[in-house]
Amino acid sequence: MHGALVKKFGRRVLCYQRSTQTQARPWDVFINHRGIDTKRSVAGLLYDHLTLLKLHPFMDNKNMNPGDKLFETIDSAIRNCKVGIAIFSPHYCESYFCLRELTTLMESEKTVIPIFVDIKPSELRVMDNGSYGVIGVQELQRFRWALGKAKYTVGLTFDSYNGDTLGMIQWNNNQL
Repeated sequence: MHGALVKKFGRRVLCYQRSTQTQARPWDVFINHRGIDTKRSVAGLLYDHLTLLKLHPFMDNKNMNPGDKLFETIDSAIRNCKVGIAIFSPHYCESYFCLRELTTLMESEKTVIPIFVDIKPSELRVMDNGSYGVIGVQELQRFRWALGKAKYTVGLTFDSYNGDTLGMIQWNNNQL
């Protein structure tokens, strides 16, 4: 177990060295998602499938390296992407980071394709209970604006208990 962890860390350091030595090209797709809900399912499969199609997707755990500045790296990826995919899920709105990324996508006037996984658009709400830490009223309003805009954008609805993940991903790729 320990040896595998060391190998993984070594690969990440080598990837980090390579990524700092080459200039990054623009991202084709920015994948905005809640990791605990979709990283190992819809978001991960979508990332892998887009990569197989020779597209250049950005997903935090796949493209960030130790030492990267979190907001700086993500904001740059959003600014330089062609399209965003927002994967909404039951725990999405609990995450400050998800809402911040969505707001940045919307304020950048990027085309955003929503995917609603195990949640209806009408169930998505920005929480006003302090769960995002200490943020101002203005930022909460920005989050509500971005979420409202995304909820009323035509997208995909997917029920992971009854659905076909691969079929949904292939349909989504045809739309890109």
